Amino acid sequence: MSMGNTQGRVLVVDDDPTVAEVVTGYLARAGFSVEHAADGAAALASAGRAWPDLVVLDLMLPGLDGLEVCRRLRATGPVPVVMLTARGDEEDRIAGLELGADDYVTKPFSPRELVLRVESVLRRSRGRSVPATTSPEPTLRGGGLALDPGTRRAAKNGLQLALTLREFDLLAHFLRHPGRAHSREDLMREVWGWDFGDLSTVTVHVRRLRAKIEDDPARPRFIQTVWGVGYRFAIPSTSGEAL
Repeated sequence: MSMGNTQGRVLVVDDDPTVAEVVTGYLARAGFSVEHAADGAAALASAGRAWPDLVVLDLMLPGLDGLEVCRRLRATGPVPVVMLTARGDEEDRIAGLELGADDYVTKPFSPRELVLRVESVLRRSRGRSVPATTSPEPTLRGGGLALDPGTRRAAKNGLQLALTLREFDLLAHFLRHPGRAHSREDLMREVWGWDFGDLSTVTVHVRRLRAKIEDDPARPRFIQTVWGVGYRFAIPSTSGEAL
């Protein structure tokens, strides 16, 4: 099913026909062009025919599960992913976030909430988080890291970093507030825009970000753990911050 083309192309992957009908209907009414795939193989085939702007992906699928679909899509090219997970499936949800999923919605969910999450992720992926009427934010720099919020490019010592949308937003937030201690609740509210949610989402993204920016993730110099509080971003003295 393909409808509209204002907002972008969304591939919905879910084997429950009722859920799929509701989700595709809401997304189509919000102005998206929507394709539906009932299993992993169909999802990969659809993405091969026309690469989506975003994928709404149920983790529980027949045949290839959602995690494998996410892994194969990401091996082909970058694409934002919003996962659909069953309540209580924390292990699968964390695994999906580890693979680089950008957001998740827990079943049962409000279709309107899902649309808002999709719109939020797409805005970030297109670099439209800063309103066009405002001046572009200057490049954020520190400790050999350089992030350009406008182009959403990031580098360490001149080498490009492959960051997911949320990893980029998290690192940008840290660079804007060096030395400040952040609780996981603060980070979820300020980076994700959520007043509620699974705090393990923050923990997973901090771990992923450490793996990409630290020389030794087991002994982090940038993202330091503040016991009983959360995390603090420290800027080591170094050079080579060119993007």
